[in-house]
Amino acid sequence: MSDDFFEIDFLDVGSSKSGDAITLRYSIGGINRVHVTDGGFQDSGDIVIQHIKKYYDDPNTIDAVIASHSDGDHTGGLRKVLEAFSVSELWMLRPWLYADELIDRFARFSNVENLVRRLKEIYPNIAELEEIAEAQEIPILEPFQGVNIGEFTVLAPSKERYLNLVVESDKTPEAAALSLLGQGRALVKSFVSFMRSAWGEETFSSEETSSENEMSVIQYANLCEKKVLLTADAGRGSLNEALDYAPSVGLTLPGIDRFQVPHHGSRRNVSTEILDRLLGERLSAKPEEGTEKCTAIISASKEDEDHPRKAVVRACIHRGAKVVSTEGGGISTGINSPEREGWIAATPLPYPDEQEEA
Repeated sequence: MSDDFFEIDFLDVGSSKSGDAITLRYSIGGINRVHVTDGGFQDSGDIVIQHIKKYYDDPNTIDAVIASHSDGDHTGGLRKVLEAFSVSELWMLRPWLYADELIDRFARFSNVENLVRRLKEIYPNIAELEEIAEAQEIPILEPFQGVNIGEFTVLAPSKERYLNLVVESDKTPEAAALSLLGQGRALVKSFVSFMRSAWGEETFSSEETSSENEMSVIQYANLCEKKVLLTADAGRGSLNEALDYAPSVGLTLPGIDRFQVPHHGSRRNVSTEILDRLLGERLSAKPEEGTEKCTAIISASKEDEDHPRKAVVRACIHRGAKVVSTEGGGISTGINSPEREGWIAATPLPYPDEQEEA
């Protein structure tokens, strides 16, 4: 019997707003590793630290910490993680490293140092992680498409696409005027109406997610013959880039076994076509309990009225997924992983008979 195992924990970040904090421990071929992908909000850091100490045998070292992108609901808690453990590697993308490559694309800047300074002001969460890592002498590495982080391979973003997203972002200098308009729209909470829908009907938003979400690092690993895909807040562009690259690393699709549903189950991040490529085409009827083809995990707060969207839950179930959410507490998934006292099987989300209108 193989001694290989893995356990992936999607933690409840302890906030009224949704955030991502994922801890992983696995042993493949006798090599043991502990990873952290995102750490939720700043106050979530203690939750991540306590979980690792309690369930991962209080390790002295974390092999890899990955900041998927710059948003505070992903990076905030990593500050405490970097200070609490000996961390072998920090993986994150820092746009100011490429200021000399980008400066010709920003008409308002002619000085690289000024652009570096401005980009650090725009992305303070990762700038602070950089400061902590440098003080702790933690190597910072670039998680671009094709690199390996332990057993995981980064499927997206490619460097070229990442740099394009930096330029296109509403936060960066060229988009400053547009950004003010966008902020005004964001202050108005959109009203969502619902419609009853038959099995298999799918309606997603025509709006795209932000450039920052599209910068999300998408990671894939085959652990114990299970295909695991971590997507953070990736949008349709990033997911398609990852899917197009998948054959290069031997990933045949559809057939993801453990699927992190992007951006807390937002309707702006997936589509029928993308889910067909990832999970397979829609089934003719809902699978009976216990016969599901895969597990789809959503990081969402119970108090977050906007996530997950019913359309997304429906769409995953259409493809035979058991859908679970951190709304009721942390979710653990694994193979051959150590038993935990007090942990019980997660209750799948029910199939919604209605979904959001387009």
